[in-house]
Amino acid sequence: MRDYVRGLLGPVGRKNSWQLAEFASHPAPHRLQHLLARACWSADEVRDDLQTYVAEQLGTPDGVLIIDDTGFVKRGTAAR
Repeated sequence: MRDYVRGLLGPVGRKNSWQLAEFASHPAPHRLQHLLARACWSADEVRDDLQTYVAEQLGTPDGVLIIDDTGFVKRGTAAR
């Protein structure tokens, strides 16, 4: 999970399994694909683990992190 998130947040140009695996120094994308397609995990537990990690990294466990998902509206109708 950590390698996948680091790849998504890192300087990887195209965010596909091969590039993310390469960024994480994996020989192939199989582990990342397993995580996304077949692994069983609890979204609530992942959220709680992430919250604990962020609180440790940012300094205060009672702090607040606000994520703004502001983006650009896609123009046109063609899929990319």
